[in-house]
Amino acid sequence: MDFVCAQAGRPASALTRRDVARALLAVPSGVALVALPDLRRAMMSAGNPLSLAFWESAKSTLSSIEAGVATVGDVQRWVESTGTEPILMTPSYFVWPEEDERGPVATEMFARLVAYLEERVEAGEIDPDALATGDQDARAAYEELQERWLGTPLPDGRVPGFAVSDEQDEELFAAWDEEEAFALSELRRIMAELPKQPELPVAELTAAAGRLRALLALPGYPANVLRACAGFGDRPVPDDDVELWLAVAAGVAGPISDLSDGEDMLEEFADLDGDLSDEDTALANLCAIQHADWLAGVAALVRLGPGVLASPERMARLIAESEDIDIDEQDDDDLDATEGLFESVVSLWRHLGIVDQDEVLTPLGWWGLPKALERAWTPSSE
Repeated sequence: MDFVCAQAGRPASALTRRDVARALLAVPSGVALVALPDLRRAMMSAGNPLSLAFWESAKSTLSSIEAGVATVGDVQRWVESTGTEPILMTPSYFVWPEEDERGPVATEMFARLVAYLEERVEAGEIDPDALATGDQDARAAYEELQERWLGTPLPDGRVPGFAVSDEQDEELFAAWDEEEAFALSELRRIMAELPKQPELPVAELTAAAGRLRALLALPGYPANVLRACAGFGDRPVPDDDVELWLAVAAGVAGPISDLSDGEDMLEEFADLDGDLSDEDTALANLCAIQHADWLAGVAALVRLGPGVLASPERMARLIAESEDIDIDEQDDDDLDATEGLFESVVSLWRHLGIVDQDEVLTPLGWWGLPKALERAWTPSSE
């Protein structure tokens, strides 16, 4: 009992089913099973006996854990059946962060919801015994109650669900910016250490820019993907050849926008059995490549110089063998996955003249790839 009270931060008379369940899960299941009868008697002595349905559900769940047959979902569902544990993922797909990953806002909102659910239990709006016995109507009502709370503004105007999601987005963007800044510093270090700096091949750039302008004026793939990558849907195509080429090349490494939304696009994504279009596949692949992979691949190419093979298979191998990034040992599946992502990259590089028709790095690619990465990773404020 002392352990449970310490875990919950409450006296025995105020302990909830959730408090007891969490304390039981904080120790090995065998220990919890042995302690269960004494704990139940101690709760009765404290005037807080809980219910037979709870104790039976606790014994059943702990026994399943001890036997090795309980899943994580089973255990989570049991804790939720206490009536005051927020649902990890609601029917509308709101997901609470793991306890050790919650920021201040998520921690606050989670605690607020627990307190709100405790009030609803006291008011008789939540029936924990029905939840413990698997009553579907009780479960549906429990989920609806939480959905409604997450979408209802607090007195200070914050909407709990949005506040938590916004905090998670901010954390994600901050981590992304940190990773990008590190990749940029490493790229600049690698370029500064090159024995010979790449020079702009003016004739190649002029020819590539001319081909690119003609391509961007066309409908369909790959023009629509290149326009989206460079953000030309919201701004005109630059007149300057260098600016045009670098904008598109940087966009391949860091797409600025997506394809325009439309009814046909929504229907396509709703068709789970259908194949992705070339456009969607290409953009998905570009967005899935990590900063470290871009850094490792491009660093290897600029060190090797024009004439090196830059096929998707070769890019995957260069990344796996790179000493510029920390990477676990790659198996065939990892290499195949990286190769699949770079199939879209190399295909687009061909239109830019970064590689030739044989997927060999050109002098233009040697000069432009590091500049394109630097442009993609440099904050707009710089």
